[in-house]
Parts: sequence; C-alpha cells; structure tokens
Amino acid sequence: MTAGRYRVTLVTDGRPLMHGWWASEKTARRKFAAWVGENGDRPGARVTLTDEETGAVLTEWPDPQ
Repeated sequence: MTAGRYRVTLVTDGRPLMHGWWASEKTARRKFAAWVGENGDRPGARVTLTDEETGAVLTEWPDPQ
C-alpha cells in the first residue's frame, strides 16, 4: 500500500514527532483536528496538513502570524 495524498505532521520544538498519510482529505482533516486537541499543549507544538500532490499547506496550527 502506498502513502496517501494528505499528510499530517506534528512538530514539537522544531523536531518531528509524528506524521501520517491519508487518501481522503476529510479523514486527514479529522486527524489534524484530533492531533491539535491531543497535542496542542506540548511545548512548541505545530500541526500541519499538507497536500502532497500539490505541495500546498492546507492548514496549520497554530495559525502563522
């Protein structure tokens, strides 16, 4: 099985902690929200949802300023 198109990445203090790929954008967005809820209190946490086909960042938390 190949990796899905949509990748969710959790980085804490600039270091990758978790990543996952899903074929469905809807599923990836649910995972994104879950990871923010489960890991948002970690120091320096950043969660990103990327479309691997286009390279576009679809959403990230916290919002970049």
